[in-house]
Amino acid sequence: MSYKVDFKNVSTVGLESSPVAEALAGLRANEARYFMNKYKREFTVVPADESQGNLNYVNRILKEERDIEFAAKPLETSRLKVENIDWTFVFYADGLEVNVLYTVDNPKKRAVGFKLSEGMEVPKELEEKKFKFARRKSKLAGTIRGSFFVIKGEY
Repeated sequence: MSYKVDFKNVSTVGLESSPVAEALAGLRANEARYFMNKYKREFTVVPADESQGNLNYVNRILKEERDIEFAAKPLETSRLKVENIDWTFVFYADGLEVNVLYTVDNPKKRAVGFKLSEGMEVPKELEEKKFKFARRKSKLAGTIRGSFFVIKGEY
C-alpha cells in the first residue's frame, strides 16, 4: 500500500521498525518538500516488499558500479519520473537513503546519492569505499550527511 509523504506533519508511518525512525521520517519529508517545491509533485513511497522492481534496479546499479551491497533492511522505495529524470529512492532501516538520479537523455547527469539520517553511523559498506560526506542542515531532518558517485553505465 502506497503512502503519500506529508512534509508539513512529519510521520514515521512505515518506518517504525527503524531505530532512527524520527530522523528517517524527517529525511523522507525533506525529499517530499523538495519535489513539491521544485516540481509540484507529491512524493509517494511503497513498502519495500511491494516494490521489488525498484529494489532490484537500485541494487543492480550499486553492485555493478561500485560493488556495494547493503546489509540493512530496505523499508520503503519511491520512483518518480519528472521531466527527463527518472528518480528512484530506497529508505533503509538503519537510517540510510539511497537515491538514483538517472537523466534519460544526458549520460553526464546520472548519479547515485547517499543521505544519512541524523544520529546514524556511516554504513561499513560506504566507509570501506572511502566515501566523504558533506553536511547540511534541514528544518525537517536536522543535519543530513550526503555523498554521491556518478553513474558510468547504462541502466
